[in-house]
Amino acid sequence: MKSNVLGIVAGLAAGALLGVLFAPDKGSKTRKKIKNKTSEAKKDLKKEFDNFLDTVSKKYNSVVDKGEDVLEKGKEKVNHVVNSKN
Repeated sequence: MKSNVLGIVAGLAAGALLGVLFAPDKGSKTRKKIKNKTSEAKKDLKKEFDNFLDTVSKKYNSVVDKGEDVLEKGKEKVNHVVNSKN
């Protein structure tokens, strides 16, 4: 899903850039528009990437927490079995 969002943002940025390039305007205005559109696209892409990293981080932490829980339960079962044989 995140790759789709990143693809859409990149596509929008490319479309905006092409639209500016083909617009009938002075060179200096066109360059300024390109700079502005590039800056906007960069901000959008950074925001999406930060959201992606946040999601990955949350999922990683969730997996680690679940793994620690399973490990702790396993240790408890092993200790219970060892103690019940003594």
